[in-house]
Amino acid sequence: MDTQRGPETRTGPDGAAPGSARPRLTVAVLTYLRNAYLAQLLPALIEQAGAVAGRARVRVLVVDNDPAGGAERTARAVRPAGAESDGAGPEIVYVHEPEPGIVAGRNRALDESAHEHLLVFIDDDELPRPGWLAALLAARERHGCAAVTGPTPPVFETAPDPWVAACGAFDSWEAADGARVRSADTGNLLLDLGRVRALDLRFDPRYGLTGGEDSLFTRSLTLAGEEIRFAAGAVVDKRVPARRARRDWVLRRAHRSGSTWARVRIDTAPRARAALRLGYAVKGLARAG
Repeated sequence: MDTQRGPETRTGPDGAAPGSARPRLTVAVLTYLRNAYLAQLLPALIEQAGAVAGRARVRVLVVDNDPAGGAERTARAVRPAGAESDGAGPEIVYVHEPEPGIVAGRNRALDESAHEHLLVFIDDDELPRPGWLAALLAARERHGCAAVTGPTPPVFETAPDPWVAACGAFDSWEAADGARVRSADTGNLLLDLGRVRALDLRFDPRYGLTGGEDSLFTRSLTLAGEEIRFAAGAVVDKRVPARRARRDWVLRRAHRSGSTWARVRIDTAPRARAALRLGYAVKGLARAG
């Protein structure tokens, strides 16, 4: 049974009940050397923003993690005409984050959203399906939760071999619509920034070059008593290039994912961390064998 408080008892970051006023919402795209993908994604985000214009004041934030700032021209090229002067479309903001690593980019998005109510993360290799942003907002309004996530099914750019297709490395995890989940990945995530700030949550720099920073962040959110809800209709397609749909890449990813999965659980354990480390080490050796 769901014993959490209903949406009528929860408030947004400005003290208003969710859905009672148009919140300020930033859709943040973290990008690194994927300008062709970014050029396809940004027009889709403009359409998504237009579809929810009556429910949220949306802007699109591009955080470029390329040391050379190579995405600036792409971001500027799709800036809606008149967006800043007469509200003709969502504003597109470009910022350059030269510090390497995904954590620096995600924390820059938090910093750039200091005066926003909501922050939505999407990756540069993803494309939202129609109704994606509306579904995230609807779930947040319905449940009064701190975060909402949704499916990220893979789209292979070339047909993978049967082993890669069957291994599950690219599968999107599923849950019932509205279900509470313990953690989420930031490729498809809405955050209530008021609650994030109240908990003083940031992405941990120790995970900057390893991955797993999103699992630690969202798991910390739920361990603090907040809710993440699953919105089955908030779907983004995750593009899988041919170079990733290979056994060697999958095996490297499996090793990295397993290591960060264990690390997150150790870092969020209240006690007996040494025993956890030993247990995960034994399990890892057994799997390797």
